[in-house]
Amino acid sequence: MGVIAVDTERKSALPPAKLFKAFFVDSDCKILKALPNAIIKNVEILQGNGGAGTIKSVHFNEDFPVKNIKHRVEELDEDNMIYKYSIVDGETLMPGIESASYVIKIEPSGTGSVCKQHTTFYTKVDSNINEEEIKASNEKVAKMFNFKDVEAYVLANPNY
Repeated sequence: MGVIAVDTERKSALPPAKLFKAFFVDSDCKILKALPNAIIKNVEILQGNGGAGTIKSVHFNEDFPVKNIKHRVEELDEDNMIYKYSIVDGETLMPGIESASYVIKIEPSGTGSVCKQHTTFYTKVDSNINEEEIKASNEKVAKMFNFKDVEAYVLANPNY
């Protein structure tokens, strides 16, 4: 098994606490309902209460090429704004990938924040997938998520 790591950063006009709350605390309910064009149709908690150890089934809308994934929350640290999770089952694992884990940290940046993501992909023993293919796939998925839509919703709702 090989290991390929990918780091990405995305800037946001939102303050760190609001960005973290929108994406990792409220993302399963409040934000999804507010964004009817989101690629995620719904999130079902299969086990747990949302914190570490929780297993979620994420269902995507009909237009998205992937229909469902399951992930396990490894850590939800609201004080330090760190969210860690692992894919435990689903279609998002491209051929040649055994599993993937994600560490996301929100930090202050100017008047807004920066979302730093470290993704570790574990390749299958017989895989010939390379780092460039994984980076390209990771970028496509990142562009499909409505980061700017969530940001716009939170900015438009000052009481959020």
